[in-house]
Amino acid sequence: MYAEMIEIDDKIVSADLLRECFACDIAQCKGICCVEGNAGAPLEAEEIDTLEREYPAYKPYMTAAGIAAVEKQGFMVVDADGDYTTPLVDDAECAYAYEENGVTLCAIEKAWAEGRTAYRKPISCHLYPIRLVRFSNGTVGLNYHRWSVCAAARECGRRQGLPVYKALEEPIVRRFGEEFYKALEAAEELLKNR
Repeated sequence: MYAEMIEIDDKIVSADLLRECFACDIAQCKGICCVEGNAGAPLEAEEIDTLEREYPAYKPYMTAAGIAAVEKQGFMVVDADGDYTTPLVDDAECAYAYEENGVTLCAIEKAWAEGRTAYRKPISCHLYPIRLVRFSNGTVGLNYHRWSVCAAARECGRRQGLPVYKALEEPIVRRFGEEFYKALEAAEELLKNR
């Protein structure tokens, strides 16, 4: 069975982003998405220079193992699919992760929150559980990635009645702009009324 898709400008959006619920529940998951997986977080090409340029701002929050991973592997690595991703520490957590009070967090975002950098974190992390797919014709697909480690977030979203796209308004606007977000709102209304 194929997921229903909605076309908005040059983007193909899974209707699941409008129908399914999600609200990150870090108290339950403890930031496990920064630790588990088979590769680092996807990076956009233009983010690589930013990661290198802003390194002095977020390096103080990184672990010694994370710093060693970046210094050995670089600010990004190419995964098995040929995509740019964040480097990992021992094929586990993201090199840019650190732990605070038993929760895995992002050193880059910590530097951003403290005003040390204008770069918040990789857009793929900010958008999660939305995963972007680039097609050869320039179209971008927005898919809902279901991962077992986010079960608490799905339950929290259901309790709040919060669709995935609404939970991710800020990163969607950051990546695609306010008009695209408004188009998602309109698409949700159309789906409800059919």
